[in-house]
Amino acid sequence: MDRLTEMEAFAMVVDQGGFTDAAKKMGISKSAVSKHISALEARLGARLLNRTTRRVSPTEIGLAYYDRARRVLTDAGEADALVTAMQSAPSGLRRLSVATDFGVTLLSPVLGDFLREHPSITLNMVLNNRYVELISEGFDMAIRMGELEDSSLRARKITDTTRRMVAAPSYFGQHGRPLRIDDLNDHRLLHYSSQASGNVWRITAPSGEKRQVRSAGWLTVNDGQSLLHAAIAGLGIAFLPSFLYHAALREGLVEEVMPDLPVEIVGIYAIYPPGRFTQPKVRAFIDFLVTRFADKGPENW
Repeated sequence: MDRLTEMEAFAMVVDQGGFTDAAKKMGISKSAVSKHISALEARLGARLLNRTTRRVSPTEIGLAYYDRARRVLTDAGEADALVTAMQSAPSGLRRLSVATDFGVTLLSPVLGDFLREHPSITLNMVLNNRYVELISEGFDMAIRMGELEDSSLRARKITDTTRRMVAAPSYFGQHGRPLRIDDLNDHRLLHYSSQASGNVWRITAPSGEKRQVRSAGWLTVNDGQSLLHAAIAGLGIAFLPSFLYHAALREGLVEEVMPDLPVEIVGIYAIYPPGRFTQPKVRAFIDFLVTRFADKGPENW
C-alpha cells in the first residue's frame, strides 16, 4: 500500500476520533481506512491506536508518530499546492469561519468586491462565535477578535477596533451613572454568552491597572447586535466593539459609560493552518482584507 495514504488515513482517524468519520472525510470505505491503519502498524511493528467500542485514541507511540506524520502530510500538500499556484490564479472553494458581529457588520458588505476580483474563488462563510477546530472541521481560515489562544495556527492581523462600555440615556436616568469601575458591581450588565472568560469584563483603570468586573449579568446573549439593541432599550450596560455602537453613539441613542477610562484596543485576526506555504486562495483573501481595512484604525469605525 502507498505509504503516504497510510499516513493520511492514520492522521485522519486521530483528527476525527474514529474510523467512520475519517472514511467520510477521505471519501473511502471504513474497511479501506482500517486496512491502511493495519498495514501501517504492521510495517512499523507498533500499535498506534487504542481501539474500544466507543472511541479510538492514539497510543503514546501513535501520538509521537502523528505529530511527525501531520508535518509530512502538510509538506506534501504544500508541494502540490505550490505547483498549482505557479500555473494558475487563486481558485477553488474557501470555507471560512467568521465571528458573527464582524461578519454581518463589516465583512458581508465587501465580499462582492472580493468575488468580482477573484471570480474563480467561491466562498462558504459560516457565522458563529465559537472557536472552531480549523483542520478537523474543514475550514480554510477563521476571523477572530480579541486575545488569541496559544496554538500551532498562524495568524495575521487584519485591523484593530476599540471596545467601550455604552448605555442609553434612559438607563442613566433610572439607575444613575457609574463613576468608578467598582460601581459597575451595582449595575445591570449585558454579557456575551460566547466569551471564553465567561461573564467577566477586563477593564483598564486610569492608572493602567488591569481590573476585572465579574457579574452574572441581567441579560446574556451570543450576539452583539442584540446586546446593542438591549442597551439602546435601556436594559443595561454593554461592553461592545466600536464598529457595533458607533452609529448609535453618533445618533445619541447610547452614551459612553465612563469616557475617562483608557480605550480598550482589540485586534481582529485572520487565523489559518500552519505551513511554510499558504494556499493562494487563502493568501488572496487575507491580502484583500488587510488592504480593505487598512484605513480602519481603532478610532475610525
